[in-house]
Amino acid sequence: MSKRDKTDRELQQALDELRDLNGKKPKQRNDLLEFFGGLLLLAAGLYLIFNSLTVSSSWGYGVFRLGSFNVPNGAIFIPLFIGIIMLFLMERKVFGWIVCAVGVVIVLTAVIMSTRVTFRPTSGYVYVIMFGMALSGGALVVRQLFKKPRD
Repeated sequence: MSKRDKTDRELQQALDELRDLNGKKPKQRNDLLEFFGGLLLLAAGLYLIFNSLTVSSSWGYGVFRLGSFNVPNGAIFIPLFIGIIMLFLMERKVFGWIVCAVGVVIVLTAVIMSTRVTFRPTSGYVYVIMFGMALSGGALVVRQLFKKPRD
């Protein structure tokens, strides 16, 4: 047996071993564990984010700012009161309901627009941890929810 035949046989064995390794299926991931792990990361990240928020409101201080206009808080309720009066006085109540709905929307908009949300001062490391946890957990959950089914 020549040296070349021996080398060819060793190379063939190595090639067969590589083919065997490539032919094996990779380990199956536990999809349920990945989903709940992502959900846990997402929940923890969102908890940390919301825990660092400060919410305040300027509602009830007498004046509501709508752009550059200052509107007294009592004046915001006028369309709602007009709609309620129209419901009692008019025979066709459709227009009264519309004015009432517009009044409710104006009041809700005024309350929401007077709410101010700010972050408390904290270190950049904490921000990276908070948003990193929320985004990586969200990515794991989304990957499991929109995964293509296996054959």
